[in-house]
Amino acid sequence: MAAAGGLEGAGGGPALWAEVRALLPCAEEGLTLALSGEVEGCVLLLLRRARALLYSQPGPPDAAALGRLSDVLRDYSWEKLNAVPWREVGKGWRQVYAYGCLFGALAEVAAGRPRAAVRLCDLGLLLGAAVLDNVLARLVHALQLRLPREMAPRDRPHAQRVRPERPPPPPTVQPEEAIPHLHCPSLEHFRDNYLIPERPVVLEGVMDHWPCMKKWSVDYFCQVAGCRTVPVELGARYTDEEWSQQLMTVSDFISQYIMDENSVGYLAQHQLFDQIPELKEDISIPDYCCLGEGEEDDITINAWFGPGGTISPLHQDPQQNFLAQVLGRKYIRLYSPQDSENLYPHESQILHNTSQVDVEEPDLVKFPNFTKAAFQSCILMPGQILFIPVKYWHYVRSLELSFSVSFWWS
Repeated sequence: MAAAGGLEGAGGGPALWAEVRALLPCAEEGLTLALSGEVEGCVLLLLRRARALLYSQPGPPDAAALGRLSDVLRDYSWEKLNAVPWREVGKGWRQVYAYGCLFGALAEVAAGRPRAAVRLCDLGLLLGAAVLDNVLARLVHALQLRLPREMAPRDRPHAQRVRPERPPPPPTVQPEEAIPHLHCPSLEHFRDNYLIPERPVVLEGVMDHWPCMKKWSVDYFCQVAGCRTVPVELGARYTDEEWSQQLMTVSDFISQYIMDENSVGYLAQHQLFDQIPELKEDISIPDYCCLGEGEEDDITINAWFGPGGTISPLHQDPQQNFLAQVLGRKYIRLYSPQDSENLYPHESQILHNTSQVDVEEPDLVKFPNFTKAAFQSCILMPGQILFIPVKYWHYVRSLELSFSVSFWWS
């Protein structure tokens, strides 16, 4: 949704096309269409036709013709992406999808529709694989600089429809179950007393200097990322039958699920900072991650942004986890992996790392041994980082509008 007075083609025209065209190889043969895997010959033919159309004249190409080729490439590769489990999808087909999005975005720019081009770039970044030195990321950056910033949510008429009732009070954390707090421990102290013995701890003072602690707000996200397309989880928790996912812009997500909390939407476990590098500049990787075995590029950084009431059911992850709280508060409960049998993991392969128990309202007739599992808990406040050791079971409920950043490391 553009700012008042902002046009779809704002900042477009020949100047934008020249800037976008400069991101591509100068000559047709430079756009190699290299694929990491085999695809049907007809697909290669379509890719070559789109490339030839792009280089057929000095100025912008035939937008309608290039757009039609893009549609065919994306539709065909989309079928391949959804024919098998995601981990089994060949990289070649993800690259074809990315090329389809690239040609489609270029067609939209040529037609004077940069905002539609941004959406196609995001689809390629989310579902495709990098091509031409990650040209989609470079293209979307150039396009965003030309688009008007989104309106702040409070300036929209429907931004007043906030749910009036007060949220439930946070649970009381008893002293005997409280996770210990520590202020900026040394690397050696953290390693010897928490990392090696696998003991949870809340770190304080570590992220005080991060720019996000002063810059981030709902308005800021809308301005920086409002036009960007992201995956949103719909429903209170991913184990619910009615749970689903939907692609939407950050602006629409904020309007529908942050400002108007009549239903629950959660931008969860998404690598937002790879998609929008401007936000990555506002955070830092905790120094303690250097104690791991992998390189910095191996650290997975995820965003968790949503209203109060979003829940991550009790589950465990195969890596060490630092959960940094930027906005709002979260109630978190941790269980040792030694108590796994008492936590009743799902038997299905897909949910084997998730407990069947509703932690705050357990069915003790169905899960009687759950009471045998000891737990630790905390209310994670802005500016605090929770260390969750590898394989530790954790349950998370946001108590209000919340933004967290997780760092998964070896």
